[in-house]
Amino acid sequence: MSNMETHPTEVRCGAGEEGAPAAGVEILTARDVPLGGPRAMTVRRTLPQRARTLIGAWCFADHYGPDEVSRSGGMDVAPHPHIGLQTVSWLFSGEIEHRDSVGSHALVRPGEVNLMTGGHGISHSEVSTPDTTVLHGVQLWVALPSEHRDTAPAFQHHVPAPVALDGGEARVFLGSLAGDTSPVGTFTPLLGAEVTLAPGATVTLDVDPGFEHGVLVDSGDVRVDGTVVRPAELAYAAPGRRTLALTNAASGAARLVVLGGPPFPEEIVMWWNFVGRTHDEIAAARADWENEAERFGRVEGYPGDRLPAPALPNATLSPRRNPRP
Repeated sequence: MSNMETHPTEVRCGAGEEGAPAAGVEILTARDVPLGGPRAMTVRRTLPQRARTLIGAWCFADHYGPDEVSRSGGMDVAPHPHIGLQTVSWLFSGEIEHRDSVGSHALVRPGEVNLMTGGHGISHSEVSTPDTTVLHGVQLWVALPSEHRDTAPAFQHHVPAPVALDGGEARVFLGSLAGDTSPVGTFTPLLGAEVTLAPGATVTLDVDPGFEHGVLVDSGDVRVDGTVVRPAELAYAAPGRRTLALTNAASGAARLVVLGGPPFPEEIVMWWNFVGRTHDEIAAARADWENEAERFGRVEGYPGDRLPAPALPNATLSPRRNPRP
């Protein structure tokens, strides 16, 4: 998915020190961002923000729906570019047609993960299908480390099997959790999983103490290590934990997405749909897109024009850091 803000926020960030002891759970609230046009589909964005810009290598999190497509118009994101990142698409309901410049033509369906590697440069489009009545899901980005950020673009698809938990269920789309491991390749250690909780249930997950974790609540009131996290909020838990206790405090079922990874050791500059290291690198990628450079290829089959890049800010992209734990 594209960041379609007219004036996208510039972000330069670095993670805190590794090995910090576990601390309290920090709650990150979302801001609403319209995805362009008079009938814009609105997403709730929890990463990046001033309070925190990275959780592991996870650098972007949009949560959307449930949206009645008859009212919102659904998703129609024209071809747009990416560099230096991987996009992770995960749906709860609906269906999205994906096309990209490496020739992939795939459907994003509930419970199936599509991971696209931008690397040196890729472009893609995303359109909800005509049969979609309710669109609901998350769009996530992962920053690539320096040694891999110019890697060749690629596309992967995986359907994780449900894993039974005592009081819930997990679907592990990246990394390892609850005895299951995803085969999807990433360039830093990562965790990504959908977890559902039965009413009143508590599930205690064994997690990597070297990871920081994020819990994005989709439905229900969930307690993360005792801290209440409401729908659309993202809970941050610092490294040092060996377990993560999730309690459904609602009368109905709860659903959430668990993210994790070791603190990202590099500074990154993120603007629009690009993740780089310097202002000049971002400016060069923008110029390449506007000049239809070969690095971004072409998306075949989309019935319309591609997205133009927004104007760069008049100043050098400014630094922003995660707070130290």
